[in-house]
Amino acid sequence: MYQISRTALSMLSHLRPCCVRTLWKHLSTSGPPWRLLFFGSDQFALESLKLLTSSRNSNDGIVASLEVVAVSGNVPVRRFAEQNRLLVRSWPPDNLDGQFDVGVVVSFGYLLKEKTINKFPYGILNVHPSLLPRWRGPAPIFHTIMHGDKLTGVTIMQIRPHRFDVGPILNQELHPVPENCTAEELGDTLAVKGAHLLIDTLRTLDEKLVNKRDQSQTGATFAPKITSQMSWVVWEDQTCEQIHRLHRAIGSRIPLTTTWKGNTIKLLECVGRCNISLSDLRRKPVPGSVSFLKESDILAVCCKNGWVGFRAVLLKKRLTAADFYNGYLHQTLQKETPNDTDECLFVSRKQEAGRSRGSSTHSSMI
Repeated sequence: MYQISRTALSMLSHLRPCCVRTLWKHLSTSGPPWRLLFFGSDQFALESLKLLTSSRNSNDGIVASLEVVAVSGNVPVRRFAEQNRLLVRSWPPDNLDGQFDVGVVVSFGYLLKEKTINKFPYGILNVHPSLLPRWRGPAPIFHTIMHGDKLTGVTIMQIRPHRFDVGPILNQELHPVPENCTAEELGDTLAVKGAHLLIDTLRTLDEKLVNKRDQSQTGATFAPKITSQMSWVVWEDQTCEQIHRLHRAIGSRIPLTTTWKGNTIKLLECVGRCNISLSDLRRKPVPGSVSFLKESDILAVCCKNGWVGFRAVLLKKRLTAADFYNGYLHQTLQKETPNDTDECLFVSRKQEAGRSRGSSTHSSMI
């Protein structure tokens, strides 16, 4: 590695940032091994950090040194860095002048300021789990699943100040979305794929920088953060497919939610569309109607275009579909009269709001 005197570093500090980056490239090596500073937090970021650490330890000529910036708390990146004796810097980092060639940001969640970006002669790379410009933002994997995308991938881009995920693309790799996969499963796959694409990019970074391309505004979409509000099912508006995708996207973190007899219920283990035959064909089911399928132990709920099934619910405690039927629904059915309304109906917030305004009531059926 090269050595630069303190006097030279002092001279660099008085130059404009754009001049520093140009001059630094001439003073530094024109390629790997790189001195890296890694910014990351969660499990997705951990895969890239693991591969960078292995590269440093193997002396394969890509990573010369590696330090980490991590937020406080017991996050995966900080735990791994401390266990592997990597120097961990607190956020925001200081004293970066002349210490690193390249920065790497993976699932970090904080916007880096322009003055920080300018400390890195080769810029700061970001591993993003989508085919940018599609799904810019903090939750690209969840929105990939929720919107039924058939194709996704990973992108290596150079970050720019002021906005997330808008920088030029250096490298990109496609990945077909497996049918019925969850966000967690897809995230695990893309984390590994992204880590290897990062190493490939660092191996030929000079070439990648020369051939980088700006993102097109055509096809740009935003992937906002997942919130608990997204978990509420709207039975009259959402199809079986949409409900199943929503479950696969957020179900493990935020279970799908509905209301029954004034109680909030969490819907667990969605199995997708169910084909059922109704014993009473004179009564047309309305969205939210519930049917228990004894043969398969599934609770089926009527939605916009059919019936969607769940194997369990959470009502005070976790209950299988059979337990919920035997303990709650069966008793309600025994008491049901032709004039009963909503006794066996899962109700969305939209329906509740309609009833509170004096809208028509719904009949229910099993």
